[in-house]
Amino acid sequence: MTIRQLSVFLENKTGYLNQVLAILAKYNINIIALTVADTSDYGILRAIVSDPEKALEVLRAQQFSVRIHDILSIEMDAAPGTMSHILDLFTAAELCIEYVYAFSFGSKSILILRTDNQDKAIEVIKANHMKSINEADLR
Repeated sequence: MTIRQLSVFLENKTGYLNQVLAILAKYNINIIALTVADTSDYGILRAIVSDPEKALEVLRAQQFSVRIHDILSIEMDAAPGTMSHILDLFTAAELCIEYVYAFSFGSKSILILRTDNQDKAIEVIKANHMKSINEADLR
């Protein structure tokens, strides 16, 4: 039901994002999906990578503040309204979406999300027969 995501705290300064990307490249860690949320002072890079543990180790060694979080991942149809329909199911269950992003991997469209109640969200996924994606599916 879940996959591991890196969350990296970055100062909002020129070159910091590229430093992270260069470190991951140096250690042959593939970036499958990436998003950055920012303010004027800092950003949070969220990424699905090919080797989360190795990424955690090499980024911490370079003094980056980084964590691994379990997040929900759902395969969805690449059709208008699909994401809205999925989010309607979480809304009906009174779940708050903390963040969401989507990406394509091969022929699959993947929805990534974090809610305020992961156990309840998993119940919604199961009850509505949604297909979860695991890390092996992304290799």
